[in-house]
Amino acid sequence: MLKLTIVGRPNTGKSTLFNALTGTRDALVHDRPGVTRDTISGQMRDRAWEIFDTAGLENAKSGIAADSTNMALDAISSSDAILFVVDGRVGLTSSDIDWARLVRRKTHSPVLLIVNKSESAKRLADIHDFYKLGFGEPVTISAEHKKGFDKIYEFLDNILPENQSDKLEEEPQKLKIAIMGQPNVGKSTLVNRVLGEKRQIVMDAPGITRDTVKIPTKFYGRAIVIMDTAGLRRKAGVKDDVETLSALKSLDAIEKSDVVILVIDATKNIENQALGIAARVYDAGKILCVALNKWDLVEPEVRDEKLLKLKHQFTNSFHQIIKPMILAISAETGTGVQNMFRRIYEQWDISNTDAPTSLINRIIEKLIDARQPPMSRLKRPMKIKFARQTGRHPMKITINVGGASDIPESYTRYLRRGLAEALHWEHLPIIIEYKKEENPFGEK
Repeated sequence: MLKLTIVGRPNTGKSTLFNALTGTRDALVHDRPGVTRDTISGQMRDRAWEIFDTAGLENAKSGIAADSTNMALDAISSSDAILFVVDGRVGLTSSDIDWARLVRRKTHSPVLLIVNKSESAKRLADIHDFYKLGFGEPVTISAEHKKGFDKIYEFLDNILPENQSDKLEEEPQKLKIAIMGQPNVGKSTLVNRVLGEKRQIVMDAPGITRDTVKIPTKFYGRAIVIMDTAGLRRKAGVKDDVETLSALKSLDAIEKSDVVILVIDATKNIENQALGIAARVYDAGKILCVALNKWDLVEPEVRDEKLLKLKHQFTNSFHQIIKPMILAISAETGTGVQNMFRRIYEQWDISNTDAPTSLINRIIEKLIDARQPPMSRLKRPMKIKFARQTGRHPMKITINVGGASDIPESYTRYLRRGLAEALHWEHLPIIIEYKKEENPFGEK
């Protein structure tokens, strides 16, 4: 797939344009300059192009701004086409000229000059000034109102090689893995370890990642999409509206993922915030893997005790899961990372299977023989008649029952545990649903 990169100085509307071209809200949009830090990617709507939204180009020698600019320049070098975005209201600036000169040095790929925020002719600066950038005729658009995009599509269609179609081809569904956790626990370090390159900015400070960054890659023999998310803090600690937007995008990543890796700093005690994230993952019916990061920094004599305590915390906090998948890793050194992904792939493959109905009913029968269902409040016995698997992600078992309708949660947990252990679903979220059979001779 061809690569298209959107570049320009801060606050020219690059992220708004990215969202409009992809038909998503993946890029964080805010009036404040410099909100985008990492390079995020997405699939262009109606065209076979992969689009990259980059941080605003800034003259900085160190820090986050320097790292963000370097990543943007790397994206330019590897792209098949560039959209150079300027602000039509502000007009041509010396920074636009400097960065345009650098872009021409960085790439021989075609560049389309985009004059954004051009919805009002009265507020538009002198359009002829932009010819000084050396990219030819400027194209006026309004990314916010999705106007003027025809010239962008025409530009891209003319770049396609003669033997390549611009029609989207269906790709095999890739496993989507979200990396979540509190700030500064090593999420971006883990992403970079999986990618084998410094794709995400890593600093010893919280709140560096703001966008949810989706990165297709191949790791340990399988094509996946890694989703690096912003760190989640307690609401009381969030005072910035940009951080609030970042947090909402992180929580939205749970719904869009298949598996969530919850990264925890193994050198510290687990906080309720981490348990709250786990609860959201379980409630969404997703597979959860708890990654105890920085395990190499934990004293060897306390490791067993720490791991046992954490497993007890998760087991006692969540009835949705039988056996939490908790694995020790070091994202910095790579220790345990491949093993963690092997375990994740195994669970994902199991979660894509359907258990034979006959096997489910045999398991249920043995469980009932070992422990009879309790009587209802009306002192009527509960009769389990038939069970079958009716869903995946989460695994769902529907049990047809007669008699009692108020089955206690304790007995449901008993059935869930027995089914999970027999079917090797211990690490998977399981839902048991009861369907009461109506009495055909009852009153109508």
